[in-house]
Amino acid sequence: PGEPGEVAWGRRGGGALGGRGLTPLAVASGAVAWATWAVLLMPGFRRVPLRLQVPYQPSGPQQVANALALLRGRAGKTGDLGSGDGRLVVEAYKQGLRPAVGYELNPWLLCLSNYRAWKAGYRGKVSFLKKDLWKVNLSDCYNVIVFLAPSVKPPLAAKLLAELPDEARVVAGRFPFPSWTPTSTLGQGLEQVWAYDMKEVRRTAQSSAEGSPV
Repeated sequence: PGEPGEVAWGRRGGGALGGRGLTPLAVASGAVAWATWAVLLMPGFRRVPLRLQVPYQPSGPQQVANALALLRGRAGKTGDLGSGDGRLVVEAYKQGLRPAVGYELNPWLLCLSNYRAWKAGYRGKVSFLKKDLWKVNLSDCYNVIVFLAPSVKPPLAAKLLAELPDEARVVAGRFPFPSWTPTSTLGQGLEQVWAYDMKEVRRTAQSSAEGSPV
């Protein structure tokens, strides 16, 4: 005690941080977090209804690896809906899924995505578009990556059913589509991903509709 440079936690005077000192510190930290959200993340959500907003959460390395493993060997355009920082799109292109396109509204995340593509040597080879995924026509996509919150899965399922070709495959990360039966799955826990082949999804939906009582 009393040594030079000692941090006096809980002692009175001399810049100690007691209960009264921690309270304004916590408030300041909360203000910084809110400011970061407002400046960096909120711009992408302003035009999207509240129930369809999805907070940014980067995918882990194993999640990325599992998602792309379920698309291995496929051809055709690959689209990442809500592409965030672009890591899934860049990795998809690296593994031969071309063209690879990310749809993202947040301008800061688009800048980060383009930097990631440049750093990987794929500048001009992958595309990141500032578009609302709900307004994008997906009829030319044969591989779709969806790392989104559970709340958007039901309305998104209707959009995908209406627009995707029969040959398309949808890979969902973190949360499955609740009303669809996956063709295959990989990983466990937070790393689990699910693959859905649209032809099978439509066949199941049609069978259920035909078997429902009128």
